[in-house]
Amino acid sequence: MPLVTSTEMFKKAYDGGYAIGAFNVNNMEIVQGITEACREEHAPVILQVSKGARAYANHTYLVKLVEAAVAECPEIPVVLHLDHGPDFETCKSCIDGGFTSVMIDASGEPFAKNIEITRKVVEYAHDHGVVVEAELGTLAGVEDDVKVSAEDSSYTRPEEVEEFVSKTGCDSLAIAIGTSHGAYKFTAAQCTRNEKGILVPPPLRFDVLEEVSKRLPGFPIVLHGSSSVPQEYVKMINTHGGKMPDAVGIPEEQLRKAATMSVCKINIDSDLRLAMTGTIRQFFDEHPDKFDPREYLKPARANIKELVRHKLVDVLGCNGKA
Repeated sequence: MPLVTSTEMFKKAYDGGYAIGAFNVNNMEIVQGITEACREEHAPVILQVSKGARAYANHTYLVKLVEAAVAECPEIPVVLHLDHGPDFETCKSCIDGGFTSVMIDASGEPFAKNIEITRKVVEYAHDHGVVVEAELGTLAGVEDDVKVSAEDSSYTRPEEVEEFVSKTGCDSLAIAIGTSHGAYKFTAAQCTRNEKGILVPPPLRFDVLEEVSKRLPGFPIVLHGSSSVPQEYVKMINTHGGKMPDAVGIPEEQLRKAATMSVCKINIDSDLRLAMTGTIRQFFDEHPDKFDPREYLKPARANIKELVRHKLVDVLGCNGKA
């Protein structure tokens, strides 16, 4: 099937109590690992491209990689989505360039300005058959060109969501309930330590999510910054020459709970990179004489595939939903 929008995906996810995985892609191996897992688990998927990814790999190369994945996996629905579009021009370029979904992130602007910018993108996108994700509330953390300090982050205000959605016409809404971008989502001071000495982040604000859901019944909600930062890959990186102290993510059981509510899309922004980096570090530690990229990218791709499979089945609950 050709690329699709997320409209039907989200309706089924909302009604079925699961979420669609939204995975950021930068190269061939990541695209292959994600889509092969989705094909085998019969799961729909959203492949995301950020402004940083477009700068790194070039818009055309990324679109063609996704189109190749669609050709190889015709039985699964695939959305090509712009993640954190910073302005109208970037969104327009992606809409004109084959994307089926875009995010306009004007969450750092005042409420009225956010509405104005978002509405402009929505009008252009809808005229071209493309859906739009917007954001209300600001997540902390670092992801590509998105950099927000903990002091500047803010939870979504539920009393604003009805007006925002009504005035913008957006198709889905990313909210801030305590998730955070990147592998270093929280400072040690924000966390507690369990009996094993492992950092435990503060719990997500499900009260905010519940209130938003009441005010927007049936409307798809999105969570950004929802990587769980698998500790086996953090350990693998550190064991083989890396230095990632106190990298901690969102507990998977909390994400699973969110997926049973109104959250229809969960962005996983760092886990795949950790899997790739950890695998490559281990490979070179164990095979210092090797130099062929195919030899170390093959196991990295395999580990990405298995990690995505785990997310589809145990976190998102979207396996068998294609």
